[in-house]
Amino acid sequence: AGAAPDDKTIVVERYLDEVGDWRVCVLTPFGGKVHAPWAMAIGAMVRERSDLEIDVLWTDDGIVARFPEADRPPDAELVLPDPERVEALVIDRLSQTPLFAARFREAAARALLLPRRYPGQRSPLWHQRRRAGELLQVAARFSSFPMILEAYRECLQDVFDMPALLEVLREIRSRDIRVVTVDSRTPSPFASALLFEYVGNFIYEGDAPLAERRAQALTVDPLQLRQLLGEAELRELLDADVLAELELQLQHLDPERHAKHPDGVHELLLRLGDLTRDEIAARTIVGAHVDEWLEDLTRERRVVNVNVANETRLIAAEDAAKYRDALGSVMPQGLPDAFLIGEARPLAALARRYARTHGPFTVSDLARRLGVGPALVQGALGELSVVGTVVEGEFRPGGHGREWIDAGVLRTLRQRSLARLRKEVEPVEQGALARFAVAWHGIDAPRSGEAALLDAIAQLEGALIPASDLESRVLPSRLLGYEDGQLDALLASGALVWVGAGALGTRDGRVALYLAEHASLIPIPTPREGTTHERIREVLRQRGAIFFPQLRAALGGGFAPEIKDALWDLVWSGEVTNDTFGAVRALLRPTPSRNVRRRGSHTGIDPELAGRWSPVSAYGDASLTPTERLTARVRQLLDRHGVITREIVQAEEIDGGFAAVYGVLRAMEEAGRVRRGYFVAGRGAAQFALPGAVDRLRAMREPGEDPAVFTIAATDPANPYGAALNWPERDEGRKPMRTAGALVVLADGRLVAWLAKDRPSSSGTRSVPWGERALLTFVEEEPVDAGRTRTLIARALAGEAARAHGAPFFIDEVDGRPIDESPMAEPLRDAGFARTPRGYLKRSA
Repeated sequence: AGAAPDDKTIVVERYLDEVGDWRVCVLTPFGGKVHAPWAMAIGAMVRERSDLEIDVLWTDDGIVARFPEADRPPDAELVLPDPERVEALVIDRLSQTPLFAARFREAAARALLLPRRYPGQRSPLWHQRRRAGELLQVAARFSSFPMILEAYRECLQDVFDMPALLEVLREIRSRDIRVVTVDSRTPSPFASALLFEYVGNFIYEGDAPLAERRAQALTVDPLQLRQLLGEAELRELLDADVLAELELQLQHLDPERHAKHPDGVHELLLRLGDLTRDEIAARTIVGAHVDEWLEDLTRERRVVNVNVANETRLIAAEDAAKYRDALGSVMPQGLPDAFLIGEARPLAALARRYARTHGPFTVSDLARRLGVGPALVQGALGELSVVGTVVEGEFRPGGHGREWIDAGVLRTLRQRSLARLRKEVEPVEQGALARFAVAWHGIDAPRSGEAALLDAIAQLEGALIPASDLESRVLPSRLLGYEDGQLDALLASGALVWVGAGALGTRDGRVALYLAEHASLIPIPTPREGTTHERIREVLRQRGAIFFPQLRAALGGGFAPEIKDALWDLVWSGEVTNDTFGAVRALLRPTPSRNVRRRGSHTGIDPELAGRWSPVSAYGDASLTPTERLTARVRQLLDRHGVITREIVQAEEIDGGFAAVYGVLRAMEEAGRVRRGYFVAGRGAAQFALPGAVDRLRAMREPGEDPAVFTIAATDPANPYGAALNWPERDEGRKPMRTAGALVVLADGRLVAWLAKDRPSSSGTRSVPWGERALLTFVEEEPVDAGRTRTLIARALAGEAARAHGAPFFIDEVDGRPIDESPMAEPLRDAGFARTPRGYLKRSA
């Protein structure tokens, strides 16, 4: 398959075993601590989708799963869980595993819940298992049973490496880690070791103790489990600004919540508890007569002055009993008896109110506020945590140590933080989209081998690309050492199909590539009119794939050029294809006439007619509904671009435009497959993206320290200019276009140059064996930046000359004028271009 598992590559190997069941092996080097929860998530996800219980085994070398009675190879997505859901899937599945039962038994034994029958003698293991199973059946009714929580903690923290698993799955989603799917007849050496472990595991499955094979499904209290595992990750999730804003509101320091009259001050003290005179003033409207209000409230015995933490504060009269019993404060005479009736846990009541009106706080914070010892505060908070009103963990961004927070405040804080995160994600600039597109297509890190070629084709599937650019620019930009024969090998093996999609003059046309398993998605073409065309269709329908001489004979002979023209008409209309790409190459690069076999020769054939011709309809599937075709096309767009905008859909020439695909994208958003948002500035508001693409796009918000320069075909799907992005404005003269043969130079995602396709020499006599090319530049106005950009352009063009394999590389004008009159003249000379009477020339070494 051309790939081996490493830290940047995961291999998913699928094959049929002896009894006809599919075995899927996930081969990675990440170790058992990552593979164990991953395997559990796979089992849970498959059961959710199909109600099928599959066998899954993990080792340090990977994961193997058996899919019984499957008609087709299981989709690779079934073994790649969503990183946002994997933790919930693992927790849901964990209670049904022998691992959990074993950890529960050990925890129960340590807690002396499994006493020995005879002191001083070791209990038999089978006896411990049976008693632990009986205890687990009873404990399953109580989600907060300590041994259950301890078993979860040991599994999730000591046995599994959940953070590492989440990181791996996120990198798979963002395509930083690539996934290679391989179908094999026999398992590879990598998979064989896994399968040996698999067989050994299930041969003796019946010997496993009943209590561990059938551990009871538990209803775990998520809040207590989260408390047990710690909330350290919330420091990263919670937004510091949201927290500050919420604390102002909880403390009535927000002007909208300021007290406007004496009754408001009384309500303030009931809600917040004890406050000093200055603290009350800070919570009233501007110009309020605070002292007069407090005098009136004190005279009416609605407010009481008390000493708290060696400081005079005011409290509502209704709280007199709480402060008296909890803090020993002395109450004045004259209070109603109803306000002096004590309660069972006065300190816990004061702590509960403090938690409701504050963000995360420490034990020492509350102890200082109330003027009591930390031990008393810790006990009060412990009482509240038992009933779930407060939560202990690590919450405040930038904070340290354990903190406490009211459960309702934490819920509000998380909801607002997530809402702020969605709102505050600023769209990236358009240059970032271009940087992303280059990386998304792998142009910044080209690979080699058949697997890399298949990956590139899968991403380009269905894209309409000029045939002249496909093998000269598009594929070589993604593959190191690409050669023409690589594409022919895939076509000859039946793994690939190419289809014409419109002629571009007499010697070029647009083509689309499709993997064989997706050939049914080839669009239904519009038939070309003509008698010869219809006769060719009829022959191909009856006889299938045939060579041109047999086709001509079946047509009863005739004028070969006429048949050839009709055949190529059918090719460009998408009705006929070939099992090699050689005929297209011959059309693009015609052989000199002296080397072409004369008409009537029986020893050769025109290279433009070589190969076997077949009807495209043989690959299609007329039973597919328009909805199925459109959905598949949208998936292709997502795989190709990562981020979809209205402009991209228009550039891809989708029938019905953006309105046609909007319904599919919205349904995919509701299903959680894509995200909708405003990701790229200056584009339409309706933008959709794969979750991993969003993360990668935002990671490229800023360019790197060293400028990254790429020269690619103007028609390459990786070039967003003229499609997702507008071409830069030019006041006058020639405009850049996405035409066959044209090149663009991107520097850190910014379009800096456009080089037109070769055109015939202007000498009139065609005395030079090369074409002339016009260059358009897009340079900043600042002198320093402009000079640097021109140097980058010149070096990029020199690199193109080096690719010419001995042919001269000639530029005759820049921005519509002779090069010597352009600021590009000196950078081009520095890059090795030679000045000639007709322009600047550079030959490859």
